[in-house]
Amino acid sequence: MRVLRIDEHSPFRELIGVGGLGTGMFFALEGDHTLGRNESRLGSLLDVRDYCKLHIVSHYVAKLLACEAERFAVRPVGNIGDDSAGALVLREMRAVGMDTRFVKAVPGKPTLFSVCFQYPNGTGGNITTSNSAAATLSEQDIDRAGCLLECAGPKTIALLVPEVPLMSRNHFLRRARAAGAFCVSSFAFGEIAEAKGLGMFDHLNLVSLNEEEAAEFAGEPHIGSSPESCVERLGCLLAARYPQLKMVVSVGKRGAFYVDGGGCSYSPAPNVDVASTAGAGDCLLGGVLAALAAGIALPSPRGETNKKPQLENVLDFGVLLASYKVSSPHTIHPDASLDNLLRFAQEMGIAVTPQIEQLLSDTDVIKTSR
Repeated sequence: MRVLRIDEHSPFRELIGVGGLGTGMFFALEGDHTLGRNESRLGSLLDVRDYCKLHIVSHYVAKLLACEAERFAVRPVGNIGDDSAGALVLREMRAVGMDTRFVKAVPGKPTLFSVCFQYPNGTGGNITTSNSAAATLSEQDIDRAGCLLECAGPKTIALLVPEVPLMSRNHFLRRARAAGAFCVSSFAFGEIAEAKGLGMFDHLNLVSLNEEEAAEFAGEPHIGSSPESCVERLGCLLAARYPQLKMVVSVGKRGAFYVDGGGCSYSPAPNVDVASTAGAGDCLLGGVLAALAAGIALPSPRGETNKKPQLENVLDFGVLLASYKVSSPHTIHPDASLDNLLRFAQEMGIAVTPQIEQLLSDTDVIKTSR
């Protein structure tokens, strides 16, 4: 089995992530009219395995790097309930090699859970527990993992994702930045204004946003069918206000943009049959972070916006992984691996550049070399 190579030359050796950990379920509603206040509605319970953001992003990093403490450590920091859902999440994270010693079970609180509903036309919504264990994540919980930040410092990717309190994430960001870590975040749409007010974007190195979130950050009403003008505005904003910040903007089936103060680059998505887009943005971020950890290059900020699909930088890697993910109805593709991803690239006619080929390793070789 092939994985992305991590060795003494790799820029990062661990990921410490703070965010939501939990599960959910999906219903396909009967009838296209909006669910009423006092209405009981029939719906089909779908065979979909749903997970929360920190679990999704961390899973793909762990799988693509074959994480082990000696090579690359993935360490989630979060709270779960002392219940069967929490036990499931813990078991699945450990199964892919994550270090879960900073995942705490909180008595008397349920594991974060979401009930998603979908209308026949594809729109829908969800109801998510507001009194979950994830909501109790405190600065003290963050500080339990603080020694890890200080030990690894610049070799650490510090990840902040939603579904836990924003103030706790901000505390983690301040500690991670002080330790010299590479700080990465995503935000829910409604958090962006508050995050700006807290000065979080001044301390981040990389932010991953979808179309609506990027438009909110840029002060645009919406991106619409042509995202280029919003992306150009983002570039100007970063150059003037956030010169250290890099941004990944996912634009659905069209792919994603990379933006920094020097310009932008674009990675198109291949045309695929879609089972579900749920979790695709988190998957894209997981692919970008795994590629960064292995030393794959960032895109050129003056890259071609009409280039042919190929695998040559971290954005290409993230877009390819997200495109592979949408073939599964689950938010974590159960068959995701580097071998399957490279086979998918071949099927899609996407060439892998020599620079990336040289960063692939066989796990049997890794074990033999120890």
